[in-house]
Amino acid sequence: MKITRFCPAKVNLFLEVCGKRPDGYHELATLFAKINFGDTLSIDAELSPQTEITLKLTGPVGHMLKPDETNLACRAARAFLEHFKLSARIDMTLDKHTPTGAGLGGGSSDAAGVILALCEIFGKDKNELLPACAKLGADVPLFMYEETFLKGEGIGEKLTPVPAGGPLPWLVLAYPNTVVPTKGVFARLKLPDQQTVLTNRSNLDKLITYLRCASSLAGWKHLLFNRLEECVVPFTNSVRNVLLDLRKTNTDAVLMSGSGSTVFALVETEKDAKNLVRKLQNKERTVFFTTFHRSLTNENYGNKDTSYGRGSPQGVCKCDV
Repeated sequence: MKITRFCPAKVNLFLEVCGKRPDGYHELATLFAKINFGDTLSIDAELSPQTEITLKLTGPVGHMLKPDETNLACRAARAFLEHFKLSARIDMTLDKHTPTGAGLGGGSSDAAGVILALCEIFGKDKNELLPACAKLGADVPLFMYEETFLKGEGIGEKLTPVPAGGPLPWLVLAYPNTVVPTKGVFARLKLPDQQTVLTNRSNLDKLITYLRCASSLAGWKHLLFNRLEECVVPFTNSVRNVLLDLRKTNTDAVLMSGSGSTVFALVETEKDAKNLVRKLQNKERTVFFTTFHRSLTNENYGNKDTSYGRGSPQGVCKCDV
C-alpha cells in the first residue's frame, strides 16, 4: 500500500525557556504554528519475513541529509515496527524543502509523517505511538496532531490544541542559508528570573486568547516573543542581517523561529507578503511567503502559495485579555 503525505513545517509564535531540568533538557512555554510549507513523503510498505527500510531523498535540500539509519524518517519507521513487533519492507521517498537547522521542525515533521502513514497502512492507533514519538524528538508529537496551533509545555511534548478563527495573517519566511546547531544555542542561554517567566507565561496565555477570538494581527503582534533570539542574533551575522532588514521595512511583527536560523514576519495581506519578499530576496538568503496550515484532511498543498483555510470566523467570543 502506497501513501503520500504532506509534512508541514512549523514556526514558534512564542517561546520562553522557563528552567533547566535535572536531565539537561529545558522547560519551555511555547506556541507552535504549522505552515503551508514543508516536505512531501511517499511511502510504500507491506509485511515481510525480513525488515528492510529504504529512503530516497529528493528536492532542493535533500542533499543536506543522509538516506540512512541516522535519518529521523528511518528511525521513525524502525520505532514503529519495534513498537508493534512487526517485520516489513518499507520504501520511502522524501521530497525535502524544509532545511535542517532552520528552526522549522522539518525532521520532526517527517518522522511524524512516517508514523502516521504506517499507522494508516497497517491499521494502528496513532495515539499509542505518542510516547515513542517523544523519544524520537521533542517536536515529533506536535506533528501527530491535526490542529494548526498548539501550546507546548515541558520540553515541548506536552501539547494543548488551540482553536483559532480567521482570517489569519500571511507569513514571510527568510532562511539565511545558515544552519544553527540547537545545542550551541542553549549553551549560551542565560535563564530568566522567575518573575520574568511568570510575566511571559501570562503573555502567552493572552496571545492564545487573541487567537481563539479571531482578533486581528494588530491586537496581538506585540506579544510575539522568542527567548532564544538573544542566544543567536548577536552571534550569527546572517540571522542578524535578516532580522534587521525585516524591521527596516516597517514590519514590526518579526520573530526568529525556534532556535533559528529562520526569521519570519506576519503581514495582513497577500499583497504585503509579495512586496516584502521582493524587498528581502537576495543571493544570501531564501525568502518566500505562505499561510498557516489548516488541514481538515491530509490533502497535499505542497509548497504552493495558498489561502486555504482563510475563512471568516463561525462565531463570536468575548476576549478578556
